[in-house]
Amino acid sequence: MRLFDTLSREIRDLQPIDKQTYRFYCCGPTVYGPAHIGNFRTFVVQDVFRRALELGGLATKHVRNLTDVDDKTIRDAQAAGMTLKAFTDGWTEKFHADCEALNCLKPHIEPSAVEHIPHQIKMIEDLVEKDHAYASEDGSVYFKISSFPEYGQLSRLDERELNLGQTSATRSDSDEYEKESLADFVLWKARREEDGENYWSSPWGEGRPGWHLECSAMILEYLGADFDMHAGGEDLVFPHHDNEIAQSKCSCGGDFAHHWFHSTHLLVDGGKMSKSKGNFYVLKDLEEKGFTASEVRFTLIGAHYRKQLNFTLDSLHAAREALGKLRKAEQALAELAGNPPALRFEDLKGLKNKGLFENAWEGLNEDLNTQRAIGAVFGALRKALNEPDPETQLKGLHLMLQALGIELPEPPEEEAVELPSEILTLAAERWAAREAKEWEKSDELRDQLKQKGWIVKDGQGGYEVLPE
Repeated sequence: MRLFDTLSREIRDLQPIDKQTYRFYCCGPTVYGPAHIGNFRTFVVQDVFRRALELGGLATKHVRNLTDVDDKTIRDAQAAGMTLKAFTDGWTEKFHADCEALNCLKPHIEPSAVEHIPHQIKMIEDLVEKDHAYASEDGSVYFKISSFPEYGQLSRLDERELNLGQTSATRSDSDEYEKESLADFVLWKARREEDGENYWSSPWGEGRPGWHLECSAMILEYLGADFDMHAGGEDLVFPHHDNEIAQSKCSCGGDFAHHWFHSTHLLVDGGKMSKSKGNFYVLKDLEEKGFTASEVRFTLIGAHYRKQLNFTLDSLHAAREALGKLRKAEQALAELAGNPPALRFEDLKGLKNKGLFENAWEGLNEDLNTQRAIGAVFGALRKALNEPDPETQLKGLHLMLQALGIELPEPPEEEAVELPSEILTLAAERWAAREAKEWEKSDELRDQLKQKGWIVKDGQGGYEVLPE
């Protein structure tokens, strides 16, 4: 696979550092409410990325964190009158249910920030000892940006004319701050009254870690100082990922992430998603409107991950139609192939002969171009039903469905048609005439049924009457 790298601004080949397992980290959700469809665009794209790697024959190690302590989780837990753990556990469960509905593979490791506070304290101690961080008067600890000359390379701060030298008197103790604000960022936040019982002991007094630190500490624990890839939404490039690079490299050395993979923002109805505009959607909202999670997933992967996707309800209707066409084509291809047993994800790993679906597979492996891949799948299906080896084509189709994480809908249940008594009588008379080999009478009764809008299908030992 080749993929665009945010740091180098180039499309690069992906090769695992250890030549065996591709190890990557994804910034996960802050569990203070349901993840919205903009969040899930990123998570679904990351899922397609992992699926494509594994189906291509490469082992992966996928780590995705849960932010269960920060300004927002504490604020909303307090407002709900709940303990932080009970509050975040509930939203974590909801997030997992939505991921399952959207057919996302579970990460191999899913660490939480609270579970790794000792790891974060250890990293702060290292940074203070190496003079990359300092304690303030109130017991908070800040990272000293001026101690890391490479700061801002990922987001190209130098191209935005921000002066890296004027940071010594500027600090930010908020977990998230303005995208153009350059400040020494908080590593440890001293205990405050509004935190309630949500504090931990440290060498600098009671408090809690800042948001940016958790990812660095958990990456070091599970992937080490050098790993293959870091992924997230484009809104995390600055300051979150710039901060991660600084604190990780200054704390433990190493090259940190060898590749950076970011997904572009989602538009809804042509604009930014907002509750005030009435276009803020979580999965439950769309399911209540009658759409399925499969239709939502298909829509979210419908555009290239580096291009803005305009999400609309009309696009969900289009997804429903497309999935219906895929289901019918897959059924027809399976029948031609003799209805072989269903192919599982594991069965398709390393598939060599992809038939007419080779172009779709190549599209997915060239900068994860889901838009090209989906178009190529439909293009291949127009020819696949006329190929001499339907089993090969069926395997190629299933490979792409698994890579894209597409679950086909069940065929609609046929409604039982109540036959009028007159039609029942005519059909019975026709069958009796046929059994008696009275062919002329049988044909005459068949024609009468046809004139009334009904057809008869004969089978072994019986018949079926259907509307024409």
